[in-house]
Amino acid sequence: MKIEIGKFNNLKVMRLVAIGAYLDDGKNGILLPKKYCTLDLEVGSELAVFIYHDNEGRWIATTAKPLATVGEVAYMRITDLTEHGAFLDNGIAKDVFLHCTNMVSDSIIGEYVWVYLYLDRDRITASERLDDFIGNENLSVIEKQEVELMAYRKTEIGYVMMINKMHLGILHFNEIFQPIQLGKLYTGFVKRIIGNVQPPKIDVSLGKIGYAKVENESEKIIRLLQENKNYLPYLDKSSPENIYDFFNMSKKTFKMTIGKLYKDRIINIEDNGIRLLVEE
Repeated sequence: MKIEIGKFNNLKVMRLVAIGAYLDDGKNGILLPKKYCTLDLEVGSELAVFIYHDNEGRWIATTAKPLATVGEVAYMRITDLTEHGAFLDNGIAKDVFLHCTNMVSDSIIGEYVWVYLYLDRDRITASERLDDFIGNENLSVIEKQEVELMAYRKTEIGYVMMINKMHLGILHFNEIFQPIQLGKLYTGFVKRIIGNVQPPKIDVSLGKIGYAKVENESEKIIRLLQENKNYLPYLDKSSPENIYDFFNMSKKTFKMTIGKLYKDRIINIEDNGIRLLVEE
C-alpha cells in the first residue's frame, strides 16, 4: 500500500484506541488523533485524511484541510523565524518549514509569503522560488481564456501573476486600473501568449474579455446615471484619472461602454456629458 505524504489518502480504520484511531497503511497503522474522530467512527470506516510527520518523525493523519498539499501553491503566514529559516501556518496542527535557501524575500513574523510545497526526504517542505516548480513549458491555457489570477510579486514592468496556480504571466502597469494586492485572487484572462520564445511568455489582463466586460460596465454606468438625476458630466474627452476615480474603470472601457449604450439608444451623448434616455 502506497501512502502519499503531504496529500489526502483514503484509508480504513484498523482499530480504535483511547487516543484516537489507527488507520490501515499495510503496516502498524497511522494515528488519527482523537479530536478528529467522530462518534460514529468504527473499524472498517473509510476516511479521506491528510498525512504528515509529527515532530518525532511519525506519520500522523488529520481530517483537517490544509491550505495546500504537496504540489500546490498557497499564501501562508509566517509563524516563527529561526537562523535556518521560517515556519509557516498551513492550516493544520503542524507548520511547514521554509529553509533559508528557499527564501527570496525578507521575512517578518506575521507576514504572508507565496510558497510551493514539495517533498524533501519525505518531509513536507516549502519554497518561495515558485519559478523552480511552476512555469510555462507545458501550457494548459490559450489566448482569450478566462483564468484565475493571483498577484505573486511586483517587478519594474508590472506584476507577476500566477495563472490557475499553474503558470506565470505578466500584468503590465498600463493594464492596471485598480489597486493590486499581493496574495489576492482576481478574475482575468490570457491576453497574449508569446510563443516564439522558450518557455512561452504570457501577458494577462484583469476582468472579463471584450463585450462581456462591457455589458457588466454598462449596468454600472446606467446605475450611476440613475443615481445622479440621469446625467453625468463625463465624456470620452474626460481624463483617464477622472474616469477611473468616478467609475473605477479604464478610459478605454468607458469609451467602449458609452459607445454601445449610445448605439443601443440607452444614453445620449451631449456637449458636456452623457444623459440617460427615459420614456416620457
